[in-house]
Amino acid sequence: MKKWLQVGLGIVTSIGGYLDAGSFATAVQAGAAFRFQLLWTLLFGTLCMVGLIEMAGRLAAVSKHSLRDALHERFGFPFSFLVLCIGVLLDFLVLASEIGGVCLAVQLATGISFRWWALPVAFVTWLLLWKGTFGIIQNGVSVLGLVTLAFLVAVFRTGIPWHQAAAGLLPSLPVNDPAHYWFITVSILGATISPYMIWFYSSGAIEDRWDESYLGANRAISVIGMGFGSSISMAILIVSALVLHPAGIRVDRYEQGALILTGTFPHWGFLFFTASLAIASFGAALQVALTLAYSVAQVFGWTWGEDKPPRESGRFALVYTAAIFLSSLLIVAGVEPLRLTVLTMALVAASLPLVAVPLLLLMNDREYVGKHTNKWFGNAVVIVVIAFAFVLAIVAVPLEILGS
Repeated sequence: MKKWLQVGLGIVTSIGGYLDAGSFATAVQAGAAFRFQLLWTLLFGTLCMVGLIEMAGRLAAVSKHSLRDALHERFGFPFSFLVLCIGVLLDFLVLASEIGGVCLAVQLATGISFRWWALPVAFVTWLLLWKGTFGIIQNGVSVLGLVTLAFLVAVFRTGIPWHQAAAGLLPSLPVNDPAHYWFITVSILGATISPYMIWFYSSGAIEDRWDESYLGANRAISVIGMGFGSSISMAILIVSALVLHPAGIRVDRYEQGALILTGTFPHWGFLFFTASLAIASFGAALQVALTLAYSVAQVFGWTWGEDKPPRESGRFALVYTAAIFLSSLLIVAGVEPLRLTVLTMALVAASLPLVAVPLLLLMNDREYVGKHTNKWFGNAVVIVVIAFAFVLAIVAVPLEILGS
């Protein structure tokens, strides 16, 4: 019973992991700029993320290793330290973008500049990690994110042309502004295939003491949970395409994105958007901060665990404390959260091979997963998607920066 309760909680938790500031920013921009044409990117990335999340959970359940622990043991300290350094830098930027997403939501609600909210948001994030448990972080905050179902309601009430949306699920070449098209494509892939979520998920399985009896629940959480989060992201893109694209609004501020629900919910739409952005970004900020602490502690062999009191895992707590407050300083300095988020998601896409390739090698190593090794089809799909994202990031990011 406990296992299948976790399936339901896993679905809800996807709001704080799959759906975050990156998903909001990229989906709104994609719909506004290219209508339904980039829906295929979300589908493409979701299929890959389902596979990677399932593998990370399977590895933890069978080998009793988190992904970071197994990578360190299998490939040695020099390689794991290199992956750690790159991951910490990117997760630091992701954490700043999530804190920025919360701050922008509060600015929308109060009219007070986002810069003033960065330290209070950082303090609340830290306090919940310091006082909370893994169960609260994993599930408690994300339950509030059910407000994002408003986007699914808006899809059906706005009058979607289904045949045009369905056509967007098939890959196509851009009809205009190709540099921006491919940059948004790679940003969506970076937001969808979130490395921090893979590290977090495998560490969480260890915290929850998974064993092989959890393999069925793990598959259900991976497919249904990631699918649920993906449906919300697709709904955001579709509503943006229906509302912002006809108006010729090219989104470069979150305030413009807040318009997408006001037609469907005249009195509540602005509040629904603001609450959705704040809750999803806050849930993701908690998970990214924990991921940073998990990663550093596991590579250096420190005591770790959100359920352990800070006095028993002082260095673990110090890592997330420093990460939260240092990343919030970027927002205090006035870095624009939307631009930071979209650029960071593109850089994350370029780093995907550093997570996916070692994971694939581990999932084909019988010393770690025994008879539960990958099938060739799963390996092939992940390799194709990751290679595509990596090559696209190397090409598209410089073009977008030069074009901007």
